[in-house]
Amino acid sequence: MLQHQLKRAAESYPSLTTNLRGYDEVGSLPESIREWAQTTPDEGLYEFNAEQLHVAIIPTDNEQRRAFVVFDVAGIEAASSEDWWWLLIITSVVGAPGVFGFALGVVVMRRAVAPVVQLAKVVADIDLEHLSAGDHKRIESSWFGDDEVGMLAGTIEKTLERISAFVARERYFTDSASHELRTPITVITGALELLEQSDLSVADQKVVDRVRRATLDMKTTIELFLFLARETDDGLYGKQFLVMPLVNQAIEQQRHLLRGKFVDVEIDQLAKPTVCGHPQAFSIAVNNLVRNAFEHTLAGQGPITILIKEHELLVTNQVSSDADGRHTPSEASSHGYGLGLGIVQRLCERNGWSFSIHVDAARVAARLSW
Repeated sequence: MLQHQLKRAAESYPSLTTNLRGYDEVGSLPESIREWAQTTPDEGLYEFNAEQLHVAIIPTDNEQRRAFVVFDVAGIEAASSEDWWWLLIITSVVGAPGVFGFALGVVVMRRAVAPVVQLAKVVADIDLEHLSAGDHKRIESSWFGDDEVGMLAGTIEKTLERISAFVARERYFTDSASHELRTPITVITGALELLEQSDLSVADQKVVDRVRRATLDMKTTIELFLFLARETDDGLYGKQFLVMPLVNQAIEQQRHLLRGKFVDVEIDQLAKPTVCGHPQAFSIAVNNLVRNAFEHTLAGQGPITILIKEHELLVTNQVSSDADGRHTPSEASSHGYGLGLGIVQRLCERNGWSFSIHVDAARVAARLSW
C-alpha cells in the first residue's frame, strides 16, 4: 500500500510543488480551514480528509505568531477504498489457515478426549452399593486400548474390585454380628424375666433393675449400629409419624438418670408436628439427645426443657462450673464428647434432617430440625 501511494505521488510530481504553500497570516489561509486556525491550535501536523488538505503548524521568529504550511493532496493520494481491498485480501490470506487450524484442533481434541468422556460416563452409571459382574466388564481396560485411557480404566477396574470385596465383607460381617450380638441380649433378657418372677429382696430387685436398664441400653445401641451399618430398609425412609409419642418414650426410658437429682423436665408443646423419614432413626436421635441432657445435668441444676415446634425439637439443659472454674460434663458433651452426637449427625444427614448444638455461659441447646 505504501508503494502504491508513492507511485501515485511520483506520477503527480510536476504539480506536487505547486500544491505546497506557506502562510504567515490566518486570514490568508484557505477559507475551509480559516475558522479552525483562529482557535489557535498547537504546533504539529493536522489532516483534513473532507478538504483533502494536510496542514503543518511551525514556529516563527515572532513568538506571538505561527506559520502554516498547507499541502493540497487532491488527486495525489489513492482512494481509500483501494487500501481496504488490499487489507481484505491480506486478512483473508492470513486468516483462512488460522480458521482451518482452529477447526482441526477442535476435531482432534474431541477425538482425543472422547475415550475419557466415555469412561467417565460408564463409571458414573455404576452403583457402588450393588456391583455386578457386568459392571466390571463395562470398564475393562481392553475396551479402551493400550494407552493412558486404558491404564486409567485398569486402575478404576482394580479399585472397583477392592470396593466390591470390601462391601461383601462388610455385609457378611454385619449379618454375622447381628446374630452374635442379639443372642446374648436375648439370653440376658430371658434370665431377668425369670429372676423377676422369683422372690427377691429389695437390694436384689435394685440390682435386677440396673441390669435391665443396662440391657435395654445395650439393645438400643446394638440396633443403632446395625441400623447405620445396613442402611438398606429404604422403604421406611418416607414414612410419616408423630413426634410427641417418640419424645415421651425417650423421656420414660431415660428417666432413671434423674433419680436423686431432683431435676424437673418441662415439655413445651407448641404444635403436634409430623416428620417424614425413618421412625427408628428419629427415635434413636431423640434418645441420644435426651440421655445427654439427663446424664450431664447435675443435682438441682434444672430444669431440663424440651420444646416441640412445628419443624424442630429443642432440648436444653443448664451449664455450670465447679469451684475451680472447670467446666462440667454437660459442656464437654456439647463439644462432641457426649453420647452419640456424631451418630445423631449421621442419622440426620441420612434422613435429610439437620442437627446443631449451641453452647453459651448458661446452657447447652441441642436442635433437631426437619
